Amino acid sequence: MIDSISDSDITLEEMVEVVDKDLTNASLSFGQGTEDASEEAYWLVLSACDEPLGQEQYDWGKKLSASQVTSVKRLLSKRIETRQPLGYLLNEAWFAGIDFYIDERALIPRSFMAEWLPEQFSPWVSPQRTHRILDLCCGSGCIGISAALYFPGAEVVLSDISQDALEVAQINIKRHALADRVSVNHGAMFEGVSGKFDLILCNPPYVSHERMRKLPEEFQTEPRLALEAGEDGLDFLKPFLHEVGAFLNPEGAIVVESGSASPVLEEVYQVVPFNWLSTEHDEMVLFHLDAMTLSSVTNELISIYHSNL
Repeated sequence: MIDSISDSDITLEEMVEVVDKDLTNASLSFGQGTEDASEEAYWLVLSACDEPLGQEQYDWGKKLSASQVTSVKRLLSKRIETRQPLGYLLNEAWFAGIDFYIDERALIPRSFMAEWLPEQFSPWVSPQRTHRILDLCCGSGCIGISAALYFPGAEVVLSDISQDALEVAQINIKRHALADRVSVNHGAMFEGVSGKFDLILCNPPYVSHERMRKLPEEFQTEPRLALEAGEDGLDFLKPFLHEVGAFLNPEGAIVVESGSASPVLEEVYQVVPFNWLSTEHDEMVLFHLDAMTLSSVTNELISIYHSNL
């Protein structure tokens, strides 16, 4: 237990081990920037000790100062007592190897796209033909800003229904000095979006009402608007699939995270040949479709959309 630690006799590595045990024993929930207690322990301790994240090496045998021990204790206590996600407590999160500002106005940066962005969605997307990208339901802007960094020749539009979330996105645009290539749009779905795109990225709300009620306390602190999507989790995806083709260039493509709604999505849209992009933890949470495929099932998409009105 961390309360039994003296203020001058513990190494950086030992502190991570102690915090890991305390986080585990507190029965917290993870998945908002970290996978488990062990991963969160590293993030918490390094941040509290003012150790820059993302370094290749750390001096794990270094003794912590009394002030560093106190900082770790305070942050750990706050995490356990409030059950606030660590990203909100630190106002920082990492996505696709990139650091982002975050607060309660936006969903904590995370998406299965983080595994694919550094590889530019190869071989399904051609970087040479990707000049204009839309990040729909952008939240903090983590996906679109990452895309701007991994597709350095592309113009990116971040769009969201939440003005609060867009304010966070603006902070991150400035943080990464991308105002010359990244702009924002405030609107629902494609409202206010103009022109066509070579790549549309979207991590929309897809949590069903029932699943939303069962989410751990940490997830309940996030904007509900960014998570919940009706009885089957498809309230956003149905109109999106109906409309998205009109915003794609002829050789364009979409990459969409459908997460927990993926099984019902496949059931409802059996006619659509979703190209599921494999991820470390799941084979069916992220899909790719090109403009040609979407065009080939236009009539079916229209029919399904109207039948669910």
